[in-house]
Amino acid sequence: MSSLIELSLKEAKSGLENKDFTALELTDSYIKNCEDSKSLNIFITETFDLAREQAKESDKKYQSGQGNNARALEGIPVGVKDLFCTKGVLTTAASNILNNFVPEYESTVTSKLFANGAVMIGKTNLDEFAMGSANITSHYGNVINPWKGEEGADLVPGGSSGGSAAVVAAKCSLGSLGTDTGGSIRQPAAFTGTVGIKPTYGRCSRWGTVAFASSLDQAGVFARNVTDASLLLQSISGYDEKDSTSVNKEVPDWCANLSSDIKGMKIGIPKEYRQGKDGGDDLPEEIIKVWEQGIEWLKDAGAEIVDISLPNTKYALPAYYIIAPAEASSNLSRYDGVRFGHRTKEDISSLDDMYEKTRAEGFGTEVKRRIMIGTYVLSHGYYDAYYIKAQKVRTLVANDFRNAFKDVDAILTPTTPSAAFKVGAKMSNVEMYMNDVFTVPASLAGLPGISVPTSLNKDGLPLGLQILGKPWDEQTILNVGSAIEKAACFELSPK
Repeated sequence: MSSLIELSLKEAKSGLENKDFTALELTDSYIKNCEDSKSLNIFITETFDLAREQAKESDKKYQSGQGNNARALEGIPVGVKDLFCTKGVLTTAASNILNNFVPEYESTVTSKLFANGAVMIGKTNLDEFAMGSANITSHYGNVINPWKGEEGADLVPGGSSGGSAAVVAAKCSLGSLGTDTGGSIRQPAAFTGTVGIKPTYGRCSRWGTVAFASSLDQAGVFARNVTDASLLLQSISGYDEKDSTSVNKEVPDWCANLSSDIKGMKIGIPKEYRQGKDGGDDLPEEIIKVWEQGIEWLKDAGAEIVDISLPNTKYALPAYYIIAPAEASSNLSRYDGVRFGHRTKEDISSLDDMYEKTRAEGFGTEVKRRIMIGTYVLSHGYYDAYYIKAQKVRTLVANDFRNAFKDVDAILTPTTPSAAFKVGAKMSNVEMYMNDVFTVPASLAGLPGISVPTSLNKDGLPLGLQILGKPWDEQTILNVGSAIEKAACFELSPK
């Protein structure tokens, strides 16, 4: 039944409804492929037994006739980023400090996923506490991109949701859940040739999701195509009274309204995004080429291309790396060894000593770095100089987008300034942070964004384009993404 893993989510759902195969057969096909893909280190926790039990329950519904059109994801195998709390299943945030944490509750997003009939194949690997752009900071080791570099070199899958991107790219699941703080869904989607969408901030509940930066974190999804992404996103969206940042807005039927007909739409092209990774040089030729190709595809589809300016874009990344660490330092203060998670086994002389040793052992280098930065910018004498100014820049960035959307329906940009790079590539911290240069501005503004794969570069690696939309207008970016997908005819086939 290996051919089952080649089906899209929509095709698999149709096959289940027609009883061409069972949910258990579908799940077993994916489990077999997961076992064959262990070298990619996609999962922190495999939940194969749970997946089989969930699949059996789905089969009962299909056999009784309840499965047809009853639940959108009935019997569909998915991966779940190990940042979402799952009742009775280890939840680590890829950190040693949570290496023994088994929640007694279910996150709202995963509750919605299971309520729609999904089958959880496993908890996917990530950068520790979602802090990273390459999935190399996990306590459980690097995730390897299913695509290979020159001479078979291992590549990063992007981050922080690298495992959630890789599980879809490797065809170890039909979709997956991720989180996006500064680009952690869109960037790995581009690196792995998958579709990744971050909805408007407040569209999906954050309750039960391990927090990194509360004003930026937002759940989203990965899938093989735009249609599947719309189905998945619809299944996890909606108001949650347990989350004060959740917004009570109706969730549209994005899949039913999905259309590649974008004739008459106005698509903005921001001149500031033509800057390279160092903020000054021009973009690499291959990135410019794929962007220009995307512009031509949209023109051919009947859209009008409009040049726009987002003048404060160049300040977005430094503002982000003040705001996000500041919020992280506050959120991660709860990991002290007292209430849950790891506690040092060394001899301790005081409560403070226990805190210090526990946190030194529990947190990795990148997490410690961001906690220190965040604590510094929130400290007396520096709060006004750094944090308050960064929040003012954030407002300017949001205003730029607000002004641009008076004239355009969506904005088209590259997703990343390069294709996936080698595991172990020597990069400074600043160079690593620059991988999110095109995704961070929309995160600061709370806008919806989607990355759609378009083509392969000269080394045979996938490249993606990002579509940004107005707040609460996920439908437009899905439709524009569908138009690009139709023109690109991209095939997900990692070499």
